Amino acid sequence: MKIAILSGKGGTGKTLLSVNLATVMGEATYIDCDVEEPNGHLFFKPTITLQKEVKVYLPTQDITKCNGCRKCVDFCKFNALAYINKKLVVFDEVCHSCEGCKMLCETGAITMRPKTIGVIKEGIHGKNKVNTGILNMGEASGVPIIKELLNSCKDENIVVDCPPGSACVVMESIRDVDYCVLVAEPTIFGVHNLNMVYNLVNIFGKKLGVVLNKCIDGETIAEEYCKEHNIKVLGRIEFSKELAEINSNGEIASEVSEKYRKLFEDIYQQILKEAK
Repeated sequence: MKIAILSGKGGTGKTLLSVNLATVMGEATYIDCDVEEPNGHLFFKPTITLQKEVKVYLPTQDITKCNGCRKCVDFCKFNALAYINKKLVVFDEVCHSCEGCKMLCETGAITMRPKTIGVIKEGIHGKNKVNTGILNMGEASGVPIIKELLNSCKDENIVVDCPPGSACVVMESIRDVDYCVLVAEPTIFGVHNLNMVYNLVNIFGKKLGVVLNKCIDGETIAEEYCKEHNIKVLGRIEFSKELAEINSNGEIASEVSEKYRKLFEDIYQQILKEAK
């Protein structure tokens, strides 16, 4: 089963849940798709077995072959090309590397040049494989790295630690998953962010459930939201100094505490039940 863990913003406990779920699942692969700021490796501390660069291919022009027809410029719906002073200008940040400009160029003036935008690191922690994508600073989009991360992993049990929010990188992360778990805090802001990712997951038609983090005694506004929208609450993680200390020490709660191992095992069993 491929499970995606989402949240409407950072700091809700998305990585906490992802890391511990992968651990209690046994032989599972943890994939950190939060490529702008991955931090799952801080808990797993994996032994790195492979590191590889991720490249995109961008158009470049041989000015001696260009006849100035501008077909490439007119074709590009992302406005990544302009023709100025008889020269092709490429805006790397908005180019989607579709290579349509190259295919349309009748004179062969356009070729594609490689550009490294980040790396993928694969490692091992106990029974878990740990795959991490890291986007180079200043790059506009981590989507190519996320595609590479997910396409290269064919394992049966996968936990996808998604980027926060609901942008293109999140859409790419959940595209092929079997089940989505939304992590939410029991506050007004938590409900606002929960609503954002709930609507996104519904657009993709994915099965989903919610895990409430930093819970306090009594019913909260987040639980009321789940009842109103008929969303299954898969589990509740208490607001706990003990858990905060475990996290701040870079430890995996389910590995150092029997209480938390049982909590995350119960959440995993609820996911299996709801995903059927």
